[in-house]
Amino acid sequence: MSLAEISESFFKPAVADIVPYEPGKPVEEVQRELGLDRVVKLASNEGPYGPFAEALEALADAAPSLNRYPDGGGYRLRQALAERHGIRFEEVALGAGADGVVDSLAQISLDPGDQVVLGWPSFPSYVITARKLGAEPVLVPLRDGRYDLDALLGAVTDRTKLVYVCHPNNPTGTMNTRVELDEFFERVPDHVVTVLDQAYFEYVDDPDYPDGVEEYLKQGRRVVVLRTFSKIFGLAGLRVGYGLAAEDIVTAVGKVRRAFDITTPAQVAAIASLEAPGAQAELERRRRANAEGRPAVGAALRDHGFEPAGPAVANFVFAEVGEDSRPLFEQLLREGVIVRPTGGFGAPGGIRITVGTPEENALFAGALGRVLSHAQT
Repeated sequence: MSLAEISESFFKPAVADIVPYEPGKPVEEVQRELGLDRVVKLASNEGPYGPFAEALEALADAAPSLNRYPDGGGYRLRQALAERHGIRFEEVALGAGADGVVDSLAQISLDPGDQVVLGWPSFPSYVITARKLGAEPVLVPLRDGRYDLDALLGAVTDRTKLVYVCHPNNPTGTMNTRVELDEFFERVPDHVVTVLDQAYFEYVDDPDYPDGVEEYLKQGRRVVVLRTFSKIFGLAGLRVGYGLAAEDIVTAVGKVRRAFDITTPAQVAAIASLEAPGAQAELERRRRANAEGRPAVGAALRDHGFEPAGPAVANFVFAEVGEDSRPLFEQLLREGVIVRPTGGFGAPGGIRITVGTPEENALFAGALGRVLSHAQT
């Protein structure tokens, strides 16, 4: 059977130039392809710990009602998030992951010829969502592995609509200081909206790391602050993210967000994670475990001649390993360890390693040592 051929003229030109986002390889796929019993995934910056017990209970309770559509407006979740952050319900936008909010922000603001400005290497969705609408991403090189906020401001033109600040940056795991961000917000032009992506906020324990909600949004800055349940809360498989912003932006996001894209399981699990009696203690435990594990990943890289970008403050570590990181990625894969080659992020010579459990971090270190020792013989 032969299906119909679709001519290139059917597709809008903007789509032809898009390099699609490449997700990390699933564990099951690697086991199937390579015949491995044990595979460790340190590729997608997921938390190594699963959902809170209360979230699992909420999922079980919700299961009998899955014949019904979810609450399209996410009322209870938005209300819980508004209370958590001390803002109004009307200032909370939901998305299928923080990435879903990024997509909605592009839809409400970008026409062909408009510009978005961002550091590079960085999170590729900022680029993809702009290009698919015919807008132009302006890529500003990092300085010492961090966002160069002065250069970012220098790249803003009268065509700029959005400026993305990935904080901490993905894939390098680095942050800007409070003073640097304060100065940035003092200088950013009034016609621009800044998207401050704090997807890894709960992992950061550096006292110089600012809370974008308290220090910029509530102080009247033109900013959208992004957060997610995919990382430290252990809900990556459910895709729940959110943006906090002025009511006008949230209202516009609600007009373009796909109906029912935050499922009932996602909503109830997120609410239960926020309201769990021991939530803060568990978040702190996970933050400490991550802070204790991150140096082990960095040490494994340094032991073999790779210098990590830093200081890293999130739940992952990045290092340049040569001109093309894919051969090392493939070799680690055969050892049962999945890391992330970062060509799609603008760093073709880099790998990004998620901080796992102590056992997983040790497995990475051992696999890296075996791979590189084989390369030397």
